[in-house]
Amino acid sequence: MLNMEEFVEQKLLPISKPGHQRGSGIGRSSRSSGSRPNQRSQGSSVSRRDIVRTSDQPPNLIPSIDSGGKKLHDIFVYGTLKKGQPNYHVMTDPNNGKAVFKGIGRTTDKYPLVIAEKGNIPFLLNVPGTGHHIAGEIYSVDDQMLQFLDEFESCPDMYQRTIKRIEILEWRGKDDSPEGRAAANTTECFVYSTTSYPPEWLNLPYLDCYDSYGTHGLHYINHRDR
Repeated sequence: MLNMEEFVEQKLLPISKPGHQRGSGIGRSSRSSGSRPNQRSQGSSVSRRDIVRTSDQPPNLIPSIDSGGKKLHDIFVYGTLKKGQPNYHVMTDPNNGKAVFKGIGRTTDKYPLVIAEKGNIPFLLNVPGTGHHIAGEIYSVDDQMLQFLDEFESCPDMYQRTIKRIEILEWRGKDDSPEGRAAANTTECFVYSTTSYPPEWLNLPYLDCYDSYGTHGLHYINHRDR
């Protein structure tokens, strides 16, 4: 039998640089589509305790400043934190911090977006060039909300917060030059993606827009009910 170190070495992909989530990843509830014909398995037998952890710190973006002098950070959410999805309440709870909806976007690079584990959690696998351009929502959040989301996303163990370029499809920001954003067409945002996954996840169906209530039938399960 393999010992734990041999199991991790053979079964898990290497960890790259970072970024706690209990499963999330955005907004408009639209129909999810898959690009793989094979049927998705209902979960992985690999425990999170088997995942190699990274001690690297998340990268930094230059924050903007709101009218009250608070630093704000742009983040892109693609899963259960979107409007109409199971964890959207997290973004609207002032006890967690401040989050201001800015617009709709999608990743400029393609990524595999899969549903995995017993909780039917959306994961954006950090494999640029594979999968689809991922649709999501852009928010500006303060330091308190950013820290809360790091903990909520189990960052950096389960997800890593990285910087990715996002194409702006619709901009609703009122307090910062929307015409400047439109002219730029793209912006950089923090995104919770993962390199901490078993290799078989790459064989799961790929989505371009996550919806917990989509035709895939894999509704998100709250961590308390798993």
